[in-house]
Amino acid sequence: MTTAEIRVLGPENAHQLAPLIAENAQALKRGAPRRPDEYYAERILGDKSAEVLGAFVANDLVGFGVYFDLPELITGLRIGQLDDIYVHPDHRNQGTGRKIIETLVSEGQRRGWLHLRWIVPGKNAPAVALYEKIAEPDHRKSYVIPIDRVAGD
Repeated sequence: MTTAEIRVLGPENAHQLAPLIAENAQALKRGAPRRPDEYYAERILGDKSAEVLGAFVANDLVGFGVYFDLPELITGLRIGQLDDIYVHPDHRNQGTGRKIIETLVSEGQRRGWLHLRWIVPGKNAPAVALYEKIAEPDHRKSYVIPIDRVAGD
């Protein structure tokens, strides 16, 4: 078992992140594989609201977690929200996903977060299984209102 090193990703990591974003989309949406989009990876890594952790084995990026630091209006504190986490299939079941989450928990302690929230698709059995091992269920439910996008002029 190889232990991954978790660190913050920057714009210089876009070429490594792009294929993993494409693989994650393929895994979640099925259908034709997406082409890695380095420009999109650069945009995510440069986004003012999103932060990205990477899991490295040697110098190879094998996983990532995208998260947000958000206000929690009831308490006046802040929370972390893990939006997406992905580990390449060749590196799963080695503790990499758990290590990304543990790193976020440590970061949350440093930032004074009330909690780390992770909303997972109910049908994503590996993600749900991991979270049920390391977290407690919340009393909230998650709902989505689709917003139709109209093609531009």
